[in-house]
Amino acid sequence: MCTDLNRENMRTWLIGSGGMARDYLKALSELNVAVTVIGRGETSAISFEETTGFPVERGGLEAYLQDGKYTLPDNAIVAVGVERLAPTVTALLKSGVKRILVEKPGGLYGHDILELSSFAASYSSEVYVAYNRRFYSSVRKAKEMILDDGGVQSFSFEFTEWGHEIENLTKAPGVKEQWVLGNSSHVIDLAFYLGGTPKELFALHAGSLSWHPNAAIFSGAGSTIGGALFSYQANWDAPGRWGIEVCTRNYRFILRPMETLQIIRKGSVTIEQCTLEEEELDKKFKPGLFLQTKAFLHSADLTSLCNITEHSMMLPNYLKIAGYK
Repeated sequence: MCTDLNRENMRTWLIGSGGMARDYLKALSELNVAVTVIGRGETSAISFEETTGFPVERGGLEAYLQDGKYTLPDNAIVAVGVERLAPTVTALLKSGVKRILVEKPGGLYGHDILELSSFAASYSSEVYVAYNRRFYSSVRKAKEMILDDGGVQSFSFEFTEWGHEIENLTKAPGVKEQWVLGNSSHVIDLAFYLGGTPKELFALHAGSLSWHPNAAIFSGAGSTIGGALFSYQANWDAPGRWGIEVCTRNYRFILRPMETLQIIRKGSVTIEQCTLEEEELDKKFKPGLFLQTKAFLHSADLTSLCNITEHSMMLPNYLKIAGYK
């Protein structure tokens, strides 16, 4: 499946040893890449090794860099906790690593993302934010059909989170308070990836939650640079789920759940299930992750990756939708 990449001599640092890092290792192993896993905590490192059979360098990236007994990799993938994303990428940039894929959203706060974008430019490095849902087989099929039908006319999305479950999660300080940026941005990024970059955006907020005081209910609308109209809503204090609907001249595309693609044709109310050619990849690996990792390593499909400059330019929209300052 991937021998054409000929990546046996490519060296990748995988920073982190949690569940997300395990998912990345599975993809990297399939892609024939030489990997060094660098973890911080002893417990997570032991669990990683027991699960994967792959060794972990203990002590964290800072200690690994201070030791000095390394050769710079061709690239690095950062899969640590949200609160440590920006410091980790900054350390990699300062050490001389030129290509980095960092888990979304790249930083805990907006200013972290802006600083990373500036750092990446000053170090002449490429930094990409890992919005793996762009690489779902359902999304790739939808994007192809949207282009074939003349482009997006309108779209809507919902990023409702299950507040009753998130409330009980143990997270680092600030993570739950920034949940729109840190988690819901998966949906928001994908909606605008398919629908187009916002030109105007009007946002409303209501309510609050103990773990997210800014708002519990979100609603808004706007238009894109390409002229499509959009709307969104989310209620974190009520039932709901993530979802996106995109309308073209002849189709309504429904991504709910987003791993699947359904369509409604003009003149019909029948909801049809689309057959997805790459669906097996989303079953063998964490959905979207294999093709995202392949695109990052191969440099052949960079247009589907979210670079840090693009991400920083979208940041005001995320903050406005969330109600963050």
